[in-house]
Amino acid sequence: MRIGIGYDAHRLVEDRELIIGGVKIPHSKGLLGHSDADVLLHAVCDALLGAAGLGDIGKHFPDKDPKYKGISSMLLLEHTVSLLKTEGYKVVNIDCTVVAQAPKIAPYIDEIKHNIEKITSAPVNVKATTEEHMGFTGRGEGISSHAVALIELEK
Repeated sequence: MRIGIGYDAHRLVEDRELIIGGVKIPHSKGLLGHSDADVLLHAVCDALLGAAGLGDIGKHFPDKDPKYKGISSMLLLEHTVSLLKTEGYKVVNIDCTVVAQAPKIAPYIDEIKHNIEKITSAPVNVKATTEEHMGFTGRGEGISSHAVALIELEK
């Protein structure tokens, strides 16, 4: 068994959709990034890649590459899981947290969880929290996410 951790953060800006865990969430701002800027899926990808010793999301999906411009992070997660399978790994479980002052993520957790489980074929736990108005997430300047993934060699 191998474990990996992931972290990501993106700035909230006008004129962007807010997508977290593959779910479009109504909000006055969205996350800025080269792809769809899905902060949660980026942290999950990093946790999976780290657990397999395959580097990080920037290595596999560089933000300088035009083919990733605006891409759905669900596709990035699919590719990440495919990379793990090529190396002989399967996902055992994932635990992740979204840190955002607003909007409230709780109403979307079941759908987010389903999206990640569908791709990883593993149990997923999704949590959401605020930072009580402290830091960049607490001031509403951005959203961050943490993820931990456990993988094992296929038998």
